[in-house]
Amino acid sequence: MHRARWLLIAIAGCLFIGALALQCLPLPRSLSQSPYASMLLARDGRLLGATIASDQQWRFAPVEQLPEKYRHALLLFEDRHFYRHPGINPLALARALQGNFRADKITSGGSTLSMQLARLLRQADYQMQDQPLPARNLRSKLIEAIIAVQLEWHFSKDELLIHYASHAPFGGNIVGLRAAAWRYFGRAPEQLSWAESALLAVLPNSPALIHPGRQREKLLQKRNRLLTRLHQQQHFSALDLQLALLEPLPERPAALPQDAPHLLATLKKNNPQLAVLQSSIDVNLQRLLNQIASRHSPRLANEGAHNIALLLLDHQTMETLAYVGNRPWNSNTGFAPELDLIQRPRSTGSILKPLLYGLMLDAGDLSPRSLIPDIPSQFGGYSPRNYDRQFRGAVPAQFALAHSLNIPAVYMLRDYGIARLQKNLQAMGMSSLFRPADDYGLTLILGGAEGTLYELTAIYARLAASARDGSLPQPAVKLLIDDSKTSRSPGIKPVITQAAAWLTLQALIDVARPGNDNYWRDFSGSQTIAWKTGTSYGLRDAWAIGSNGRYTLGVWVGNASGAPATFLSGQTSAAPILFDVFDALPKTNWFAKPVHQLNTISVCASDGYLAAGQCDALDIEVPRASHFAKITQYHRRIHLDAKGEFRVHSGCEAVSKMQTKNWFVLPPAQEFYWRQHHSDYLPLPPWRSDCLANLSQMDEDQPIELLYPQQHSRIYIPMDLDGKRSRVVLKAVHRDPAAKLLWHLDDEFIGATQLFHEREVALEPGLHQLVIVDERGYRLQRRFRVIGKSEN
Repeated sequence: MHRARWLLIAIAGCLFIGALALQCLPLPRSLSQSPYASMLLARDGRLLGATIASDQQWRFAPVEQLPEKYRHALLLFEDRHFYRHPGINPLALARALQGNFRADKITSGGSTLSMQLARLLRQADYQMQDQPLPARNLRSKLIEAIIAVQLEWHFSKDELLIHYASHAPFGGNIVGLRAAAWRYFGRAPEQLSWAESALLAVLPNSPALIHPGRQREKLLQKRNRLLTRLHQQQHFSALDLQLALLEPLPERPAALPQDAPHLLATLKKNNPQLAVLQSSIDVNLQRLLNQIASRHSPRLANEGAHNIALLLLDHQTMETLAYVGNRPWNSNTGFAPELDLIQRPRSTGSILKPLLYGLMLDAGDLSPRSLIPDIPSQFGGYSPRNYDRQFRGAVPAQFALAHSLNIPAVYMLRDYGIARLQKNLQAMGMSSLFRPADDYGLTLILGGAEGTLYELTAIYARLAASARDGSLPQPAVKLLIDDSKTSRSPGIKPVITQAAAWLTLQALIDVARPGNDNYWRDFSGSQTIAWKTGTSYGLRDAWAIGSNGRYTLGVWVGNASGAPATFLSGQTSAAPILFDVFDALPKTNWFAKPVHQLNTISVCASDGYLAAGQCDALDIEVPRASHFAKITQYHRRIHLDAKGEFRVHSGCEAVSKMQTKNWFVLPPAQEFYWRQHHSDYLPLPPWRSDCLANLSQMDEDQPIELLYPQQHSRIYIPMDLDGKRSRVVLKAVHRDPAAKLLWHLDDEFIGATQLFHEREVALEPGLHQLVIVDERGYRLQRRFRVIGKSEN
């Protein structure tokens, strides 16, 4: 024994000298190059999901600090003198050598934790190089001892413990304490009990024992012996020991949660350097939205829509609270279950209308009550239609927004400017508008562009934040709690001011809710929600985005493939999901009115433009900085005879016998449809017969308007199946329902109409001139062009 002791001392000295020589050599590659699984954590640290490492091992990133329970259990079981030796323990080696001589076989290795870590790293290096593992012999032990001293030279004791815990095997392809805690117990390591910590301390010593049917009783005994020793070391009470001994072993590794798989994939793609993704997700809200999406999925599948995406933001902090990237009807590959539809550009439908409305309020281009045309219209070759195929003549801007009317929206965009809107949408954060403005044209406001649910929901959240906080810059949407390493965005300044944002949301509060929710004002427990739907052309995308006092929710429904769904609409498909979510969220108070940012103006009650003494006035509020200055154009000062029955002028009536009145007058086309919805509308009184001789007085009173084609229109007429060109229906309206119109096309009389002013004609490509005359001499002349197939 005396000789063995000196032999051990000599070996230790050689190891120390060898380790000193190794300080100039690199550390094991696996210490820094081991691939890690990607972990997605909720804001409270709970696991939302994970993807396996590239070497098919469940190896999570190292913990930042070793939990005390596990540390005490590990040191007591593996290396009580860990903090007192330099990586090798000569006394332990001596005891192991003596025991092995007596047994005539290897019964103990005498390895320290540092030597075990060296062995794990060395084996990992061989595996990374696809080489067979080295044999377990004295040479291997000597190399491990040298590496252990080298590790001790480079790292503190606490760092070595973390490295060991992160590389230790825990059965199967589970590597490291963090992965073992989640796979076996569904919790983070710092939340483990004494029994669970003790089990994970002894398991790397015999990882195969964890599997059912493989001497699990032996594993239980090892754990219980360690628990008893921990109690003897006074780490916990006798009662705690009794309770710990009763805890069963886990049956098998549990499946990891997959609460937000699409968010995990997106964050992993955008942040490949991060193994732990600490998101802002609220795990309870995430699971709630998953459940609601799953509940609606069968209903929507019956309607032909097989995919749902939901995004919930806190517009006070711009943090993402729930992210349902794609809830398919089933896992059929045709439904693209792996695709993150929150990040996928889709046709916007009507979802951009509130933003145009808010921008025009800010610019002073309209007031909430300004009348916007709602008549059959052509803009070049584009003829928008309302969802209900009706025309109302003219509607207040806030009504047009609340009812999502398409024709007024196109008129608003024409007046505001396509390039101007595109620039402001880009400033709001809409990155998908990369084409020239002319490529989008006026269809931009009705779904001619694409946007992502991620960006559009963020824009609506900033709109709500602007209505609440005014001019404070809003940060980019947060997906990670600490995004300082992945985002340097200084924040996005509000494009729409507080007053305009608040007025826009007030208009959106009046959007009719689906089903019985439309009576929400009748119930005291109902909450205020400003929301908007959108349906893309061809029934391919259904949107619903809304905000209450704290949350903004975006909903998209459709097919990932882009296939249409027969019954798809924002109102019936997406909106029920939106309100189910808001019903389940905590109730919040609506924003206070930004009184200091609003200005009261006097407008005509009938058309929403500045009164100027020509109408019955109404006080409304507009943004203080908007400088709205448009005077009413729909009110005329007319002169009537003494009885007020006929219009007169100075050429046929003495001024002293005239009555002067202000009269609300719409253009003929608007009036034609307006009267169908407003029985109280009073048309202009007719001219007295003796006043008709002087036609110069009637110049301002053009009673004829052409609905189709409009001035400078370009018309394409398709060919029928028989090879002949289709015929065109020309349409006009007159203020007088009983008026008779005479039609002339290219200097040729083509007929007369009464009541319904329509003429069907055959037209060849080229420039044409249409002249319409009524019986009183009013004349309307229009030029238009029919284009051939080559011009289309």
